[in-house]
Amino acid sequence: MDKHTAILAKELGLKAAHVDNVITLIDGGNTIPFIARYRKELTGAMDDQVLRQLSDRLTYLRNLDKRREEISTSIENQGKLTEELAAAIEAAVTLAELEDLYRPYKQKRRTRATIAREKGLAPLADLILAQDAPKNVAAAEAETKELGILLALAAPYVDAEKGVESAEDALAGASDIIAETISDDAAIRKDLRELIGKEGFITSKAAKEDEDSVYRLYYEFKGAVSKLQSHQILAMNRGEREEFLKVELSLSRDLAVKTICDAVLKLGSDFPAFVTAAAEDAYDRLIFPSLERETRSDLTDTANEQAIRMFGLNLEPLLMQPPVKNKVTMGFDPAYRTGCKIA
Repeated sequence: MDKHTAILAKELGLKAAHVDNVITLIDGGNTIPFIARYRKELTGAMDDQVLRQLSDRLTYLRNLDKRREEISTSIENQGKLTEELAAAIEAAVTLAELEDLYRPYKQKRRTRATIAREKGLAPLADLILAQDAPKNVAAAEAETKELGILLALAAPYVDAEKGVESAEDALAGASDIIAETISDDAAIRKDLRELIGKEGFITSKAAKEDEDSVYRLYYEFKGAVSKLQSHQILAMNRGEREEFLKVELSLSRDLAVKTICDAVLKLGSDFPAFVTAAAEDAYDRLIFPSLERETRSDLTDTANEQAIRMFGLNLEPLLMQPPVKNKVTMGFDPAYRTGCKIA
């Protein structure tokens, strides 16, 4: 049995043999309406809605496998595919999880962290992120002992030729590297994605005042991500496109930063303030903007699917109305194999 057949049968509560038949029919170029109407004996009489859901999910699973293979090949070509990473890639069940795993190995545009690495500051960032100060390092003069030790650690990395003019410059570059490392952590992104789903809100405000606008209900609107209705999401999207609304995702920054720090701060860390500051920078500058775009895109996709289903429900009674008032209309469907049908 094909692995996709097993997954789809379990997810949709269908018989594996029927699912296998549908996959064969789809791969043979048959359309969903054709399969629903003329291949009932092979599909267990699935209706077009179930068939379309199966087809869409099959496409997603195949794209997931294709992307999984591309990512594995890319990381392997870099010589960085470990057994643990390979297992994590194989276990990923969504495209978002796969992309999170690939993020540290993806070729990036030139970022602040990239520039800092070019200046040779990666070892300093690794040393700080380890959060265990070498015992033989004497603290330089500074406001706090933590900063003093950091300045002493950064001193050997000062190099005017590379653009590192001072220990403070070296620490700033190391902070950029740490922020990007945190941003690329798949587990942290997964935790924050789940946090947005539970605690996030979508807010909208008026971009321009117009009391007659159809969007006035959304001039001061705040709705939980987990409870938003499809019509609300689509209305806010339209209002934003037409420049009546400004729509944003909101999440408690303190809660989000705490989630990150719980993951990266080690017990007894020698550099808690520095690592926390880097975590805040990672969230504000790198993680949140990315997750906001992703969340709003996912909400829109879900809202569009719900809108299509609702349209179908509303359309059905219209289509089932008698075509001519007080008259009976008879339909005749000629066929050889299944016999002629009259309705």
